[in-house]
Amino acid sequence: MNMTVIGSAAAASAEERALRDLYVVHGPALYSYVLRLLSGDTHRTEDIVQETLLRCWNKQNLVDDERMAVRPWMFRVARNLVIDAHRARAKRPQEVGAGWVGDMGTEFDDVDRMLSSMVVQDALRTLTPAHRDVLRATFFAGHTTEQAASALGVPQGTVKSRVYYALRSLRTALERQGVR
Repeated sequence: MNMTVIGSAAAASAEERALRDLYVVHGPALYSYVLRLLSGDTHRTEDIVQETLLRCWNKQNLVDDERMAVRPWMFRVARNLVIDAHRARAKRPQEVGAGWVGDMGTEFDDVDRMLSSMVVQDALRTLTPAHRDVLRATFFAGHTTEQAASALGVPQGTVKSRVYYALRSLRTALERQGVR
């Protein structure tokens, strides 16, 4: 057997042990800290903790040493990840989840998809042309508010405002149609 393979396998298992030990020692406190930052959102908390540990592994910063204490570094990385995620979410229009369109199950067949599309199209017809245009430019075309503003020839703030009011009107129209 090749000695470099044995050496690299031993190094990998040492890294894995160090990462596991790091998680055992610091994981619960890090999880609690991030959970507080995210107001109890457990799914996003798990993602942030995992990303923090991944960055720790990538930086090979798996053990405390005289140069840098790992725990404060991990907490700072986690805090920065939370802030970055918040900023990224704030730059985009609010995402529309399937929950308010109707709880029709996770698997749609073609008929359900067509009927849902027809219901949404009917609800969209009740909106003003400006609201329809802004929803087409953002949600349906997948543009950012900046790109939609450029395409529609209006300020970015106007796009954000119209998206907000268009979604409220769309929700009301769907509720009138009996969709919850």
